[in-house]
Amino acid sequence: MSNIFVSQHPLARQKISALRLAANTSQQARELTDGIGRLLMYEATKDLELVRTSTEQSPIGPYEGEAIAKTHALVPILRSGLGLLNAASDFLPDAQVHHLGLFREESTLLPVEYYNKLPRKCMVDECIVLDPMIATGGTADAAIQILKTWGVPKIKFVAVCVSKSGIERLAREHPDVQFFVAVVDKVLNEQGFVVPGIGDCGDRLNNTA
Repeated sequence: MSNIFVSQHPLARQKISALRLAANTSQQARELTDGIGRLLMYEATKDLELVRTSTEQSPIGPYEGEAIAKTHALVPILRSGLGLLNAASDFLPDAQVHHLGLFREESTLLPVEYYNKLPRKCMVDECIVLDPMIATGGTADAAIQILKTWGVPKIKFVAVCVSKSGIERLAREHPDVQFFVAVVDKVLNEQGFVVPGIGDCGDRLNNTA
């Protein structure tokens, strides 16, 4: 599908392989997730529009300054989305940051919203949602629906590991959203876990497994 970008970068593939390792410490999981996030953010920001600012002075001579034309918000889905926030913030240091609290209810696998402090009025041109894992796609779909209702004109989604069925469902239901992912795993088991996947990201990143 044209709105799904799967990284083919050798470093992304190497880092995914390392991140899957069950023996990783939380520090290792955080570092690997951050590194993958930086590779994905590079791709997610390649199409940003620039605007001329003013004539500036380098040590040698004058030049025309440039800046990102539109405003952005980074939206990590709590809690695992925080593992991608530092990388995203380094790419877009002037972006607003808005947190969404969503979790998947274990018995129904349906998303439950528990935190949402979005401002009453949307004042940004584009949101980039951050969540390391997409399994069934229910939580991601809920986050996208929340942001669309809020009124954001453009949405991108950055995820580390996704299931084939989950990402294809999202791409069909949201053809106006671009998805940037590091790896697509084919298997989604009966418990709603991606196989081989990268485990429970929230637990692995926060040492609460």
